Amino acid sequence: MDAVDNSKLKTLLQIYADRIVNQSKENLAKDEKGGGNLYNSIRNEVDVEKGVFLLSFFMEDYGKYVDKGVKGVTSTYPATSAALSKFQYGTGTGKKGGLTEGINEWVRGKRFQFTDKKGRFLSYDSTSYIITRSIWNKGLEANTFFSRPFNAIANQINEVFFDKFILEVESQSIFGDDKKR
Repeated sequence: MDAVDNSKLKTLLQIYADRIVNQSKENLAKDEKGGGNLYNSIRNEVDVEKGVFLLSFFMEDYGKYVDKGVKGVTSTYPATSAALSKFQYGTGTGKKGGLTEGINEWVRGKRFQFTDKKGRFLSYDSTSYIITRSIWNKGLEANTFFSRPFNAIANQINEVFFDKFILEVESQSIFGDDKKR
C-alpha cells in the first residue's frame, strides 16, 4: 500500500495559513497605523508528523488580549462581551503590575505625554497612570484582528482540504485497486 503524498496537502494548508497571517496583519495595520511588535510577531508553522497535519500560529503573548479584549473592573465594551472574552482585569490571575509596566513601556517608547490645563507636559509616569487606570476600569475592546480571518478561512480549509484529501487518496488508490474486482 502506497502512502499518501502529504506534500501537496501541506502546501495547500500553508497557503491558507499564510492567508490567515496576512489578513491578521492587515487588520492590525488598519487599527494601529502600521507595524509594531505584535504585527511583526505573527507567523505560522505547518508540519506533518506521522500523517498528522500540525498547524500552529504564533504571536506576542498580549495578542490574545488584543484579539479577544479584556473586561474592565467597572464596565466593559460591547465588542468585548460579544467576543466572549474570558479575560478580565482584577481577577488576580495575571502578572501583578503587568498592565502598568506594559503601558509605561509603550508611553516611553512612543514618547507620548498628556498635557495639563496650562499646556505643560505631564511626566511619562503620570501619563501611563491615567491610561492604565482607564484601561483597568473600562477594559480593552476586542479587536478580533486574528479571530475574524481565522474563523472565515477555517471554514474554507475544512471544505477544500477534505476535498483535496479525498482526491489525493483516490489518485494514489491506497485502498487497493478496485478496478481488479
